[in-house]
Amino acid sequence: MRAIPALETDVETADPVLSCSEGAQPDLVDTCCVETFGGLVLATQYWNTYTGLESKGQVLPKDTWTIHGLWPDFCNGSYTQYCDLSRQYDPEPYPNTTTGTPDGTPVEPYNGPGIDKLIEPFGRWDLLAYMKKYWPGLNQPSHVLWAHEYSKHATCFSTFDMECYGPAYRAHEDAVDYFATAVSYYRRLPTWGWLAAGGVRPTNDTTTRYSLSEIQGALAAGFLELPYVGCSGPRYNTTEAGRGSADDGYTILTEVWYYFHVFGRPQSAQAVPVSANATGGRLSNCARTPGAIWYPERTEGSAV
Repeated sequence: MRAIPALETDVETADPVLSCSEGAQPDLVDTCCVETFGGLVLATQYWNTYTGLESKGQVLPKDTWTIHGLWPDFCNGSYTQYCDLSRQYDPEPYPNTTTGTPDGTPVEPYNGPGIDKLIEPFGRWDLLAYMKKYWPGLNQPSHVLWAHEYSKHATCFSTFDMECYGPAYRAHEDAVDYFATAVSYYRRLPTWGWLAAGGVRPTNDTTTRYSLSEIQGALAAGFLELPYVGCSGPRYNTTEAGRGSADDGYTILTEVWYYFHVFGRPQSAQAVPVSANATGGRLSNCARTPGAIWYPERTEGSAV
């Protein structure tokens, strides 16, 4: 197995247990030291072409993808959300119930200070600066996206549970930990560079389109497993080029999800890449017709 090395500053127990392995059962391990609830960890990234808030100084970083989040899926590929409503700081919860169905517990919008204000007392100005640059929101202030990702996903990790921090726990310490962990995974996953090395670069040239196999090949060469490749935009069979085709995949490249099993706590970032279809899921929702996918350039003035 190829594992991403742990952060030098992290301290982990000897011989940490790999999530989703036979030994990673709640009755066999300390759930604060081994991820037992969301053992299939996803580090997800966006390719947006604008933020919608450029006039307020919220822009995209140049020549790099941006952070979407860090998600805990169950080992079978399913997932839950908003697992601890006492830590609900999302002003725009989506979905608005814990199950995503009408019979789920309602998730009420949060109306307090932005989550960035809650982590400022920790003095992690370096972390906040990094997040502002590499974790921007789309058509919403970035701190709203951060609050959504924390409330919906961080609360569903066993290892980010407040009890894991012991009697010295400070309010919102787990949020700081979650954001720092998401950043640490992002910094190890240079999506832009891997795609560029494979000859896949953003372009607004209408004659240049890419095949899903080209994108997957470039990413797998760097990650050593196949991530999930997400697209948006029109379905191929609704476009002029694809009219009459059975290919109903989407045609604009927008997301990549990297899957991992982790040794010990996800916070250590000692992780083993896993193929996105390892649990029977899909590898992509993009069009499979050769030359059907557009990887657009950033909007002028949106990236610095």
